[in-house]
Amino acid sequence: MITVAAVGDLILDEPDPASFLAPSAPLLRAADVAVGHVEVPHSATTVQVSTDVPAPPADPAALGALADAGFDVVTLAGNHIYDAGDVGIADTVAHARKAGLVPTGAGANLDEATAPAVVERGGLRVGVLSYNCVGPRESWATSRKPGCAYVHVLTHYELDHASPGGPPRVYTFADPDSLERMAADVRRLRAEADVVLVALHKGVGHTPAAVAMYESPVARAAIDAGADAVLGHHAHIMRGIEVHRGRPIFHGLGNFVTVTRALTPAEGTGSVETRAWAERRKALYGFAPDPDMPYYPFHPESRNTVLALLRFDAGGIVEAGYVPCWIDDRGRPVPLPEGPEHRGVDGYVRSITEAAGWDAGFTVRGADVLVPLGRTA
Repeated sequence: MITVAAVGDLILDEPDPASFLAPSAPLLRAADVAVGHVEVPHSATTVQVSTDVPAPPADPAALGALADAGFDVVTLAGNHIYDAGDVGIADTVAHARKAGLVPTGAGANLDEATAPAVVERGGLRVGVLSYNCVGPRESWATSRKPGCAYVHVLTHYELDHASPGGPPRVYTFADPDSLERMAADVRRLRAEADVVLVALHKGVGHTPAAVAMYESPVARAAIDAGADAVLGHHAHIMRGIEVHRGRPIFHGLGNFVTVTRALTPAEGTGSVETRAWAERRKALYGFAPDPDMPYYPFHPESRNTVLALLRFDAGGIVEAGYVPCWIDDRGRPVPLPEGPEHRGVDGYVRSITEAAGWDAGFTVRGADVLVPLGRTA
């Protein structure tokens, strides 16, 4: 039997990155395979191409800290991976490989971006695919352009009441051709790997419990095509856990190590766009970062997080669950032993799962919380 550990977003943009991983490193190293999502480019370039709120590249050396902490596979398909352009993509992939990590989800073209990360442990081949569902389009790879693998999600706004200019209902759904392309990738990997994991960068940012209309159908399509589990991230706050056909869908693993001052400019510093975003964030999401944690510019509820655990044998998935963690005042995710803090984070995960309409009948076994795979949504 092998154990796969998985976490959500990783932004290592502060000095001494290893210190932020120290509390969780023993659990990550104990797993046979550890997977995390690298949110920003890692490069020395000063190039900036994003028309969205750009994320500056982080120090390439931080990828070595990930490997030292126990990570094996890093997913790269996300909305910020192309913020430093072609150079940022090439540098991030190269530095990840140099650090001993196996990257997936981004590359010099679409074929490279959709190539899975494959590692072998305990006689089992573990394959991981990574897709960005949230844009921007400029981040997408093509047959002749570097970028990330993606699922094209469409948004439709429908005014369904007699108040022109009032709030519309929002419908989101995946483009069928794009969804089929992802499913075909999963089927190909299923034919050559014993364990198939699909990472989806998706969701509504900084908003507690919300799950957009497209998220479950896209995740279920990955399971239907042969994935053993789906790992979600991007929203920078956790989402609930769904079970489909006996397979877990972690709709949002939330933040893990996400330390950066890029979105919390000091008075008179930062770009015009960054300063404007800092103001707009308050109006959009109703929060401002804790002034005592300028390196953690995220929703207060996002300090609830987990380290997902998946166990497999030659017959497939055996069990799935998570270890509750709390992001402490230094921005470090700290795995929690049994006790009140453990119950608090576990209760949070159960509440957002129930809010999405899924079964939260989880069971506690020591520090682990197990998801009942025999039940379906």
